[in-house]
Amino acid sequence: MKLSVLDQTPILAGVSPQEAFRQTTELAKHVDSLGFHRYWVSEHHSTESLAGSAPEILITHLAANTKHIRVGTGGILLPHYSAYKVAEAFRVLESLYPERIDLGLGRAPGGMPNVNLALNRGEHPQVEYYPQQVQELMSYLHGKDPNNLHVYATPKGETAPPIWMLGSSGTSARLAAELGVSYSFAHFINGYGGTRAMERYNNYFQPSAQQTHPEGFVSIFVVCAETEEKAEYLASSLDLAILRIEQGGNRHGFPTPEEASQYEYSVFEQQRVRENRGRMIVGDPQQVKKELEALAKAYDVNEVMINTIVNPFEERLRSYSLIAEAFQ
Repeated sequence: MKLSVLDQTPILAGVSPQEAFRQTTELAKHVDSLGFHRYWVSEHHSTESLAGSAPEILITHLAANTKHIRVGTGGILLPHYSAYKVAEAFRVLESLYPERIDLGLGRAPGGMPNVNLALNRGEHPQVEYYPQQVQELMSYLHGKDPNNLHVYATPKGETAPPIWMLGSSGTSARLAAELGVSYSFAHFINGYGGTRAMERYNNYFQPSAQQTHPEGFVSIFVVCAETEEKAEYLASSLDLAILRIEQGGNRHGFPTPEEASQYEYSVFEQQRVRENRGRMIVGDPQQVKKELEALAKAYDVNEVMINTIVNPFEERLRSYSLIAEAFQ
């Protein structure tokens, strides 16, 4: 089974955005040396808890600082942008780092509702054109002129970065299948219905210029430590961070386990924490290995993307090391 990494470049409590990017670079190098398959970074806007607002720039830096791992976007929020411009950016990336670039796409706002307006000159994006945009993007990436304008995405090349459609619902799965692109289900966002979405993707897949058969994986929060007790302690900070995000509260850095241990949860909040644990795997290396294998089997995939956000940063590094050791 392949193991990959999703890094949202979290700004941990007491850490600057500049330090968060340094940590992202260090983590990419670390998991590259451990043999992880992909390293994706996300696009989030107008938040002080996640630093990655321009993943297409960040992956250029990460590809230059790693040797083997594929790097990609998880994902470019296509309705905000020109398909042609995105194609040219990724044609440049593919020329610089052939067969190491992934183009993950999403259609969410990537932040608070007004982000839509800020990114689109005061107007809401026309998400109904998203399927057409993806088709145009694929054509440009493969050297075509989809609108008969005698315009091509340059530089041209023999290879093209694969498009991955990100989703947390059956709707996105069906669209990825019909367009013939790869599909990633965000179990860390929505812990329900993912296996049915992946089944729908596999059942309805249509071959395309990009690929002849379906390819998918699932992404999930994971916290791994030497003991189950320590893993639970570290994961408590993620429990609190997710709860605050759901409540629209503090988005200024991810809390420490010490802060989480002192937080007084209401009965409702305790229930939400238990429900959100359905989006996580927490435990010692053997527990995590067993649950990751079970997740892959349930989704009928041979790859899982791991999103680990714990404080301090050294425990993030250690979590990925322990998982790699368990699978070796």
